[in-house]
Amino acid sequence: MTSLIETAIAFLSAHPHVAYWAVFALATSEAIPVIGVVVPGTALILALSALVPSGVVVLWPLLIAATAGAIAGDGLSFWFGHRYKSQMLGIWPFSRYPAAVARSEAFIERHGGKSIFLARFTPGVRTFVPVMAGMLGMPVSRFYRVNVFSALVWAPAHVLPGVFVGAAFGVLGEAAKPVAILLVVAIAAGWIVSRLVRWALRRGIPLLTAGIDRIQAWANARDDGFGRKLGAALDMARHEARTIGVFGLFLLGAAWLFFGILEDVISGDPLVLVDTAIFRALQDLRTGPADTVMIAITEFGDTTVVIAVTIGVLLWLVAQRAWRTAAYWLVAIAGASALNTAIKVALHRARPNETLYSGWSAFSFPSGHSTVNLVLYGFLAILVAYNLRRRWRVSVALASATVITLIAFSRLYLGAHWFSDVAGGLAFGSAWLAILGFAYTRRPSEPIHPGGLFAYACVGLIAVGGFHSYRTHEADLERYTIESRQPVLRAENWWATDWRRQPARRIDLTGEIAEPINFQWAGSLEGLETALAGVGWSQAAPWTSLSALKWLTPDAAAADLPVMPEFSNGRLPSLMLVRPQAAGPGNSRLVLRIWRVDLRVVNGKAEPLWIGAAVEERVDGYYSLITLYRTQPDFDAPRRKLAEAMAAERTVLRDRLVEGPGWDGKVLLATQQGN
Repeated sequence: MTSLIETAIAFLSAHPHVAYWAVFALATSEAIPVIGVVVPGTALILALSALVPSGVVVLWPLLIAATAGAIAGDGLSFWFGHRYKSQMLGIWPFSRYPAAVARSEAFIERHGGKSIFLARFTPGVRTFVPVMAGMLGMPVSRFYRVNVFSALVWAPAHVLPGVFVGAAFGVLGEAAKPVAILLVVAIAAGWIVSRLVRWALRRGIPLLTAGIDRIQAWANARDDGFGRKLGAALDMARHEARTIGVFGLFLLGAAWLFFGILEDVISGDPLVLVDTAIFRALQDLRTGPADTVMIAITEFGDTTVVIAVTIGVLLWLVAQRAWRTAAYWLVAIAGASALNTAIKVALHRARPNETLYSGWSAFSFPSGHSTVNLVLYGFLAILVAYNLRRRWRVSVALASATVITLIAFSRLYLGAHWFSDVAGGLAFGSAWLAILGFAYTRRPSEPIHPGGLFAYACVGLIAVGGFHSYRTHEADLERYTIESRQPVLRAENWWATDWRRQPARRIDLTGEIAEPINFQWAGSLEGLETALAGVGWSQAAPWTSLSALKWLTPDAAAADLPVMPEFSNGRLPSLMLVRPQAAGPGNSRLVLRIWRVDLRVVNGKAEPLWIGAAVEERVDGYYSLITLYRTQPDFDAPRRKLAEAMAAERTVLRDRLVEGPGWDGKVLLATQQGN
């Protein structure tokens, strides 16, 4: 990824006009139906704008390109609608998305000429409004007045944030790269989760509603008290069907997820391996500036802040004489905290860093920050949104979800919890919240002035959280500091027995157990390259735009193809070497991936320890279109080829239990000459 980005920046530095044309095309595509939804135009414009502070591109041409593209895109869509009128409704995509067409038409009728301006910033109708305006006969002069004005506002709103981000990353210096990776991961994870939730709601609610209808029919057929009570509880005529469906779906999904995670934690299934991989990956990305931000976020979720916000909201509800709501509020927060602590004490699972906390707080599963803060801000969102108009409910839900997600992620980033702790805490909190939300919304709510409650809670959170962070931040910086001291091993101990401490097989980011770790090296990476250079090993081709395109050719030579990096316990390879096969089946190569280990071997001087996997990759072209590789099942032959170049080497045998197809359980140990 780094190589690709650096290559792209170098290309744009030499040809900046490509960036301007790209921004023009992306801005134009934003107004084209379907294309505007599929192409991530906004994200790419932000990325290109971030290059302005470095001088790769210039601000004013970028703003002009974005403005011209926005005008051209809406103008093109308007022209098609104005030219072909109702004929457009019979062709794709308008015939495929009648609901979007209807929403866009209603949007124009409601807002008139302002709809062109508002649609630029309104997802869902953005790409359909300009063409519908042409179909409905909006005057051309009126359309273009609003079109040009909206483009003059839209372009700076998309370009300038990217410029500010680029300037901020310039200030971060060496910390910019890991922070950028964290942001990309967070944005991608948020996008995936939002899509999954939308899909679950769209597909799951109708199925759940149908199931509720069947259960209610069964209950009504029973002539006893239980049947009458159950039927009344599920009566769609008495309660909003969508509310029942949403809470029921969240309860089933959250409970299934929590018990699945709990089973994996107890039995030590692959999820525990994922925990280690994600923990190490995030710890390697930590930087000073990001630590400061994440510690402040986690402080906003501390017990002190939770208690203060809980009491503040309780006082508000009591002042409003909302006694029933106040009782539910106390049960929600206190119940979540008590149940979370009970599960922690019952499981006694250790944290990644056992020195962070003491007492009952020293136990890890499930994460208390994740559970309690989800219930706190989730139930607060229910109280506020339940008494608001429908159009404001999404904003309240997004604000609540943002706070919950940031606090949960901060626990992962700081190494205070395993991934399964945080996921389990969120799942348990969601299940508890669904139960209470369903029970609370079954009866008409008491008047609590939702706007005032929301503002009151936000002010309280900022005030109490800010004061708490100010008071504890210095101590927390020391508590959550990265442990930089690496343990050391005496060379003779590692050579004799301590090599067994290293993993037997590679574990990828999903927890899958992959190829064997058949090589360990004590020395520098430069020394390893030198030792292997004499027998044909060399660094793998870097990932660039041109080298990546070679995978799309059917006859590429194996040695010329970049090597696919693989995670091992959350870390990417520090070095990747290849050796073409002089003889062997077809087009193949030997590949050696080397990963860092948090150990140093001492023999006169301290040298880092590395682990590696030597494999053979067979490269084949398919359908004259693409090249793919397959890792061959024999892992012993590549290890023996490695041994040919090692002056100080020893082959050792692991426990027979780790053997598998293609591996005899042996590991090659090697040290740099002079150690």
